[in-house]
Amino acid sequence: MPHSLYFATKNLMNNKISKHFTRDEFKCNCSHQCIQSREPTIDCDLIKMLEAVRKYFDKPVNITSGHRCSKYNSEVGGVKHSFHLLGRAADIQVKDIAPVEVYKFLNLAYPEVGGIGKYNSFTHVDSRCYKARWIGIDG
Repeated sequence: MPHSLYFATKNLMNNKISKHFTRDEFKCNCSHQCIQSREPTIDCDLIKMLEAVRKYFDKPVNITSGHRCSKYNSEVGGVKHSFHLLGRAADIQVKDIAPVEVYKFLNLAYPEVGGIGKYNSFTHVDSRCYKARWIGIDG
């Protein structure tokens, strides 16, 4: 999947950027009010991947970590060149679905692209243009 342009607009009434997601869900979780905690930028391909998860499982998708500032990324032990820094990654939990099942779906739906990591309590998904897979350990 070629890298897409970022969403630059939003519906000012409800902050929706897709059928099931709002920009607020992707805000940085830092405590120092960075720009990503006020107005995160989210990659279009990431949104498409998350909408595919939502449609497949027909369950709410909770974004536990979306766009991160570099300071917060460092605080949570994120890698130096994390796709979270670019608004191209999300750590997610699907209601009543085990992370391994979300991992399996994403791996089948996107066999040649994207970063997909399975952790005990969440699944990482990113919109990189090449395939990367891993099993991680929750911090």
